[in-house]
Amino acid sequence: MAPIPEPFSAQYRVDRIFNPDYPLSREDVLWTLEYMKKKMADEAPELLSLPQPLLLKKFQSFAEASLFLLKQQRSGCGQESDRLRSCLQDVITGLTIESN
Repeated sequence: MAPIPEPFSAQYRVDRIFNPDYPLSREDVLWTLEYMKKKMADEAPELLSLPQPLLLKKFQSFAEASLFLLKQQRSGCGQESDRLRSCLQDVITGLTIESN
């Protein structure tokens, strides 16, 4: 049996983002955007080694999630929520998750 991650640890947050039954919160979006921003600032090897099309896809997803926040929409339902979750998943897929 796998250990249960601490609440609000990086792995816990990632697990929530990938759980389709979990309703996303504003904090989930902010955490993901901050995590990606930190990875970029730290020049994370997993980002530096990405082919340009995949890096651009991550940037597009980052920008779309950011715009979602600017519109000040709640987690919403249906397609908007699904699209936001997909953007967040695109942003963090392939990144090394470090403990907070």
